Amino acid sequence: MQTINRSSYFIELEEKHGAHNYHPLPVVLESGEGVFVWDVEGKKYYDFLSAYSAVNQGHSHPKIVEALVNQASKLALTSRAFHNSKLGEYEKKITELFGFDKVLPMNSGAEAVETAVKLARKWSYEVKGIPENAAKIIVCENNFHGRTTTIVSFSNDPDASNNYGPFTPGFVKIPYNDLDALEKILESDAKNIAAFLVEPIQGEAGVYVPDAGYLKSASELCKKHNVLFIADEVQTGIARTGKLIACHHENVQPDILILGKALSGGMYPVSAVLANNEIMNVIHPGQHGSTFGGNPLACAVAMAALDVVEEENLSERAEELGQLFRNEIEKIIEKTDLITGVRGKGLLNAILINDTPESSTAWNLCLKLKENGLLAKPTHGNIIRLAPPLVITEEQILHCARIIEETITDFKK
Repeated sequence: MQTINRSSYFIELEEKHGAHNYHPLPVVLESGEGVFVWDVEGKKYYDFLSAYSAVNQGHSHPKIVEALVNQASKLALTSRAFHNSKLGEYEKKITELFGFDKVLPMNSGAEAVETAVKLARKWSYEVKGIPENAAKIIVCENNFHGRTTTIVSFSNDPDASNNYGPFTPGFVKIPYNDLDALEKILESDAKNIAAFLVEPIQGEAGVYVPDAGYLKSASELCKKHNVLFIADEVQTGIARTGKLIACHHENVQPDILILGKALSGGMYPVSAVLANNEIMNVIHPGQHGSTFGGNPLACAVAMAALDVVEEENLSERAEELGQLFRNEIEKIIEKTDLITGVRGKGLLNAILINDTPESSTAWNLCLKLKENGLLAKPTHGNIIRLAPPLVITEEQILHCARIIEETITDFKK
């Protein structure tokens, strides 16, 4: 295998032996540190996707690596058939940090969403008193909460749902960022509604930021009607948007909080569902669980990852540098008709490409960005999400803005 053909070799291996459920950029990554990744040929790139915001703390953060290696050398997994010496410490840390009584540890974001759905339904029957099998959960159009059968049951993305039925009932879709629609359904059917499940910012849909006050008003409507407000902060949580969780921008404390991705700094699959006792105590032994959920390796890694967020002031860094980045992109927009806008919060941002969602313009622009040393990926055809690790510096942000500007200036459709 010649060095010059290493990327092609690995891509062909995946093409032949792997399911074709992703369409990645043609780059084969081999190592990473901080905000940078290197491909198998040794080329260096800025990572502006951060594994969909899982790598907020940067690639191979030494503190998280040390926690992973130390714990893996002692004890990685016991299952929850036994106690372990890390779980209680982790549970104490995460509940105190986010302000909840209890946490239910899981592994992936989708598992955590499924857990929140189960928890809300169980609470609605045993505490709220909804008749058995009548509970409904309100969700938003253009949501992305995962890929399980239940979750795609309330997706309106045909790629996510076509030919996966029959679907799970019990979900009602309303437009995102529409308080009138939420109030209308709550006024008409609150007695049968268990929860409202919402992303504080719709990331996969194209970094849609709701109107100021939306989250607070939605939370207050839910409280008024005894409906749980569930925040899916798998992508927006852990400092990404400039606060520890995006809901904190409006001083909202969800009834149920879903976390994942950067909860481990991208080092290991860790997710969590947090709630207070009135809600969480409806779960009893044997009613929900996971072989890997709450394993000592996950707990050690997550505690280190949360330490990094606090010690390095990543929320404050994301708030400051996110504003700087959007300001720089606005300057670029004034000079070109290729980009029509930029939106986001903190270091979760997207640029809007002046072409249709069916076009290849955004994809081709990402290929050019790759050539110029910056990795990003389109979503929904004509939107490019830009989300670097939160450890990025001001100097690096400005450098990346110049790469984006030069790429756009030289780009030919």
